[in-house]
Amino acid sequence: MANSKHRYEIILFWSEEDGAYIAEVPELPGCAADGSSYQGAIDNVEDVIDGWIETALEMGRAIPEPKGRRLMLA
Repeated sequence: MANSKHRYEIILFWSEEDGAYIAEVPELPGCAADGSSYQGAIDNVEDVIDGWIETALEMGRAIPEPKGRRLMLA
């Protein structure tokens, strides 16, 4: 498995409805991808992160700094 150049949290889960693994990036609104395997979803979301950042820069929008692990409240 290759190291990610991104440091954003990725939430990965199986979606029965989609029949695929879903990878979401909570810090980048709307940034998500799917894949037929865990690694496939991760690889795909890495490409989507690149596109999200590129588009935000083109539009003059700020790029959120990665915060790392979210605080889980009980």
